[in-house]
This record gives sequence, C-alpha cells and structure tokens, in this order.
Amino acid sequence: MGQFLEFSGLSKAFPGVQALDDVSFRAESGKVTALMGENGAGKSTLLKILSGDLHPDSGSISFDGEVKKFTSPHQSLKAGVSVIYQERQLINSLTVMENVFLEDIPASKIGVINRAALRRRTQELIHMFRLPIRPGDIAGRLSTANQQMVEIMKAYRRDSRIIAFDEPTAPLTDKEISILFGLINRLKEQGKIIIYVSHRMAEIFRISDEIVVLKDGRLVKTFETAGTSEQDLVRAMVGRDIGDTYSNLRRNDAVGDVVLEVNNLVTDDIHDVSFELRRGEVLGFAGLVGAGRTEVVRAIFGVDQIISGEVRLEGQPVRIKSPKDAIERGVTLCPEDRKEQGLVLGLSIRANISIPVLSKLRKSLFIDRRAEADLAEEAVRKYSIKTPTVEKLVLELSGGNQQKTILGRWTSEKMRTKILILDEPTKGIDVGTKAEVYQMVCDFARQGISVIFISSELTEVINVCDNIIVMHNGRVTGRLSRAEATEENVLELAMRE
Repeated sequence: MGQFLEFSGLSKAFPGVQALDDVSFRAESGKVTALMGENGAGKSTLLKILSGDLHPDSGSISFDGEVKKFTSPHQSLKAGVSVIYQERQLINSLTVMENVFLEDIPASKIGVINRAALRRRTQELIHMFRLPIRPGDIAGRLSTANQQMVEIMKAYRRDSRIIAFDEPTAPLTDKEISILFGLINRLKEQGKIIIYVSHRMAEIFRISDEIVVLKDGRLVKTFETAGTSEQDLVRAMVGRDIGDTYSNLRRNDAVGDVVLEVNNLVTDDIHDVSFELRRGEVLGFAGLVGAGRTEVVRAIFGVDQIISGEVRLEGQPVRIKSPKDAIERGVTLCPEDRKEQGLVLGLSIRANISIPVLSKLRKSLFIDRRAEADLAEEAVRKYSIKTPTVEKLVLELSGGNQQKTILGRWTSEKMRTKILILDEPTKGIDVGTKAEVYQMVCDFARQGISVIFISSELTEVINVCDNIIVMHNGRVTGRLSRAEATEENVLELAMRE
C-alpha cells in the first residue's frame, strides 16, 4: 500500500459561516484527487488548513496514519506539503532564482551565496518547464502566466510529497497547461500525493483519478473519475440539474442605437482597432492569449494611453484620460484580476460597493452610513451574495461572491452605468455561479446597459454574446454574429495573420 493523506472530521467556522463541517476523505500517492464544489463550498479553507494558514476547530490531518498539527505554513512545508494558491506568493522585488530557492539558497560554509549554482539549478528547471524567462528576471515584471509557472517550479523544486494546486491553469495558455499536466503525470509516477482544485470540467476529467465534491462545507460524494459524467458532478455540486445553461438564458431582443464607436485605435499594444457597440448589446471579444483584447478595453477605460484614433460615446468624440473620466461618463470595468485591480480586499462589502458613489451619499459634511449600507444590502439581495452581513471583508468571500460584489458596485442605482466591460468575468467561478453570471449579463442588456464581454472560454463567448469581435496580435481579424460563430471559425480568425 502506498502513502496516503487523510482528512478526518475537519470542521472550521467563521463568524456567520460554517466553512467546513465534519469533512473526511483520503488522498493516495500516485493519484490526482480533484476537489470540486461551488464557490464557498470549503475548498480554499481545507487547503489553508493543510498549509498551516488556518487551524481547524475540530478534526485532524494525518500522513500514513500519523496525525499532524501545523501551527504555521513553515511547519507544513517542513513536513513535505506544498500548496500552490491561486493568489501568487512570490516576492516581486526578487529574481526568479531567488524566489524558487528562497528557503534553500545554495551557499558556502561561511554563508556566501553561490550565485553560479543558484543560476545553474534554476536554469535547469526553466529548461524542464520550457519557459521563456531567465533566472535573473525580476519576478514582479513577469507576465501573470509566467509568475504562476514560477510558483509551480518552487513546489516542484522542494520535492514535496504532497502537492496541492488551487486553480493553477487560470492564467495559463494551452501550451503551458500541457506542460503542467505533463509535470503532474511525472509527479504521479514518482508516487506523490496530489490534490487538484479547479472549476474547469474538461481538465478535471483529463488529469484526475478521483473527484471529491464539497457543498456548503460538507462532503457530498467521492467519485472515481472513470465512469463519472459532467452531469453527475454538476448535480452533486449544485444539488440540482441546471439544464442547458445557454438555451435557458432570457436575452435582450431590443438592441438599440450605437453608443460606442472606436475608430482606428492605436496604442503601444493594439493597431488600427475599429468596432461599434449598441445599446443593450452583449459584444464578445475572443482571441488567444496576447491577442490584445484586454489592451483594447484598458485604452477605452483610460488606463493605457491612446496614440491615435477616435473614441465616440453616443455620437460625441471623447478623450478619456483616466478611469475616473470613464466612470463619470458611465463606462465601468470588472478587470480580469479582480483581487489585485477590482477590489480593496481589506475593506467590507459595503465599502467596496460604495467607493465610486460616496459623493452621492453625503449628508452635509458626512457620509450617510445608513444609505451606504442600504446600497450594499440591495446588491447582496439582488445578486445573492453569500454573506452574513455587508460588513464582512471581501477578502473573506469566495471568488464568485467577490465578482458579484464588483457587479453590485457598477450596477447600483447610483452609478447609472451605460457601458459595462467584463474581462474574464467567470474566471475561477464554479459552474452554478457561472450560470448566474450569464443571466446577469443578459439582464444588464435587457436593462439597456451595453456589455463588452471578454473570455478565454470560447463556448461562453459564442453562447452568451450577440456579436463577437475576434483579435490576433493586436488587430481585429473579424466580426461574427452568434448565428455565424462556431469554435472552428472563431479559432480560424484568432490565428489569422
């Protein structure tokens, strides 16, 4: 019998929330045990207990029958556990090689760092991972995808016997995902215990041997991956059949006049981009990683400087110099990296929702706190944000509820948003919440809000959007209606030179 990791009766509560409730299961060496569940199911709490970041209220963790109690992440690391979180743990000011060998930097007996050995050993890993980076590159200057791969290199280098991955593929390209899965298969062959958390059904079926489903902090069922269907998992996660997600959408059938015109737009990253957006339209942007989709909306939102070209809102030429300008004109953005760019994690739901409209909530010299709370409570009701109170820190919310908080901010009655830009709005969100987000997008359109919808998941772009702009290498290569769009012809345009 191989090695095993066992969770026995784990429970953990936070104020107003039972995050884990008597959860027990076993993960064995040489297998990938996938962990699935809706946002808020308890997956992240379980990983934080495994890593020593949190302590359970009751229950235990054992390796090969020996109970382990971690009072810190350092203890967990020493015991052979590596957890690769969705939020990167790199020190941005250090180099790649310094991050990878941070707690084990090669040095002489008198403590002098052997930089030649450090560089050589890091380069060997970079070569194995087939990455376009160098050992001396500053971590904070790498792309999101390469930062994630450096995190994975750190765990691989430690030779940990237990490795847990939390949504590792979210920022990665298909090529990088293939490299990662090859490494995971190698780790399986070496007899490692692997826990893999993801909302992406296709990769769960591709990489896992068994699937543990959590719901509302409880273990629902453990499945053998072979012989299990997507519908089995959805039913276990959501507690019901969600049917055909896309055919059930209530769409806007009354698309209106043009509200946004972009003519021959040029920035440092995009070239001669032109398109129109109509009132109540859901306009998708598709393309491979690096195509320029995000860069287009950053220019429209006033983040990136426009070198040449024209932007018109409701027929009038405008110069949007900053996000503040954009928001004042009714243009709002839910960014791809909601934690770094979309939210103030240390503030409450109430504060995050009211940030852009505080001037409208004044009573004399002071903010009307009751009106501010009412605004947040309306968003919690409207979007079913799971929280005991609007005073809960957004840091403590699941990814799906964090995204709903941003949507609540931009669509409150005080905002009067005309154009809502959604960049990867379902990234890191479970299947049930995805269905909610798709209907929210259609509801926004029915209310007359124009939506720009960027996603790397072709299926959702094709099925949610009225029309699709396809980009490659910073240029528009085509526009398709929903009726014209298939994965094949979108990909053909996405790869067109």
